[in-house]
Amino acid sequence: MVKLRAADGVCDDSPAAKTSAAVPLLEIRSVSKSFGSRDVLRDVSLSVASGEFLTTLGESGSGKTTMLRLIAGFEQPDAGEIWMGGERLDNLPPHRRRVNTVFQTYALFPHCSVYENIAYGLRIRQTSKSEMDQRVRRVLEMVRMSEYMHSAPAKLSGGQQQRVALARALVNRPQVLLLDEPLSALDANLRRQMQLELKSLQRELGITFLFVTHDQEEAMALSDRIALLRAGRMEQVASPREIYNCPQTAYTALFIGQTNLLRGQVKNGVAYCGKLTWIAAGPDGPATFSLRPESIRPSSPNSRSGRDAAVCFRARILSQTFAGSTDLLQIECEDGQILRVRIPSGQTGAMAGVLEFLAEDAIRVQDAEQG
Repeated sequence: MVKLRAADGVCDDSPAAKTSAAVPLLEIRSVSKSFGSRDVLRDVSLSVASGEFLTTLGESGSGKTTMLRLIAGFEQPDAGEIWMGGERLDNLPPHRRRVNTVFQTYALFPHCSVYENIAYGLRIRQTSKSEMDQRVRRVLEMVRMSEYMHSAPAKLSGGQQQRVALARALVNRPQVLLLDEPLSALDANLRRQMQLELKSLQRELGITFLFVTHDQEEAMALSDRIALLRAGRMEQVASPREIYNCPQTAYTALFIGQTNLLRGQVKNGVAYCGKLTWIAAGPDGPATFSLRPESIRPSSPNSRSGRDAAVCFRARILSQTFAGSTDLLQIECEDGQILRVRIPSGQTGAMAGVLEFLAEDAIRVQDAEQG
């Protein structure tokens, strides 16, 4: 797991960030997995705390779903180990693992009612009829689907089917619930609604959720921590606030939200990026800094008072994109650098003069282009 640097003072030590310090329920230890000549996971390690909502985020092909399948027992690692609750997990068959999976397609039985879909796993385990009925009705209440218990899945909306899939997984009382992009088939409005419901349900149940998505906004909204995968390797693991405010690599900065990458040199504690200069910590040599668009703002004598760390410059607006409550501008600095700026909607006129950002908002990151 990548550790945050102590020098990055803007990183908050939030309660969510401390989750990683808790005793882990699930541990992935140096796991690798290949399919033929293609390395899908390469020496991945990750610890997940009990009761944590951890999201694995990454591009298509980064290894997110493969990692879930390894935990569930649908695939076996080529190297490394998986542990849960002090027990070696990767040696156990899938039916003996205290994990359940909610798939993207939900995989509900079309010929069975909602009640029968949820009860299926309990029936296979030969649970008594009275206990099965009690547990099924309880999870139906949790997901607010009691009135649909006798309905066929085809009669339900996408959001209702998603609730049934959740209930079917929860009725088995897993220690870890694996969710493989379960909201991707929903329309935008329903997806946002289900995000809130999913987060609320996880908090109520206290079950560890390991959620997979390629949607950055979804990961930021739901997670206690985000594990960002890149081409089968773990790029960074941190709380949403930390991973946004303190990206450790240029890839993380670009993948999580939007950013400006300022490439230049650090010499004797001063960063030089074109005509922009500021005090910067770290070793001398080539350097890359991540500067979020919202960190650039109009400058004035009042705003600069007592702020010696402000970096001031002039620029002209090249384009403007309306984004609801904000506008995204593309600006050109005097030295030709192109930057993106995010401002409150309708305040473009304020950007006509001198602009500024704080030196502390320019976060030094590792950049593959600079070795």
